[in-house]
Amino acid sequence: MHIQIRRAEKNDCSRILELITELAVYEKAPDEVTVTLAHFEESGFGLNPVWWGFVAEETFSDGNKQIHGFALYYIRYSTWKGQRMYLEDILVTEKMRGRKIGKLLFDQLIAEATEKKLNGIVWQVLDWNTPAIEFYKKYNATFDPEWVNCSIMFQ
Repeated sequence: MHIQIRRAEKNDCSRILELITELAVYEKAPDEVTVTLAHFEESGFGLNPVWWGFVAEETFSDGNKQIHGFALYYIRYSTWKGQRMYLEDILVTEKMRGRKIGKLLFDQLIAEATEKKLNGIVWQVLDWNTPAIEFYKKYNATFDPEWVNCSIMFQ
């Protein structure tokens, strides 16, 4: 198996959306993915992109390729800390878990944040997602129980 981590490209968006849907099912929120492909593509590859990402792609001996995972991020600004990478989502397909693909993606995020001179990476993880929590602990991540998530939704 040959897995390459590369920057996401516009033509990857439909596959990334499939993986986002897989993530939503895993997180018990399958009906929450409402973004359209057109909006997703414009947000990542239009005149003013607001997200960037990486994909984990396998190349087969016949030349065919398959994306098995992705990591999507944007830059957020903390008035206390400055610019930080915000990891919106990272996912490796269920059948490919346990093959170090998540590590490859996360290591690429760290390299990207370092190259851009960002002062850290922040993200959220569901409190019941033990496999993800254990994965992040390998990176000496800190978990902050004090902050409560808030949102306002517009239609």
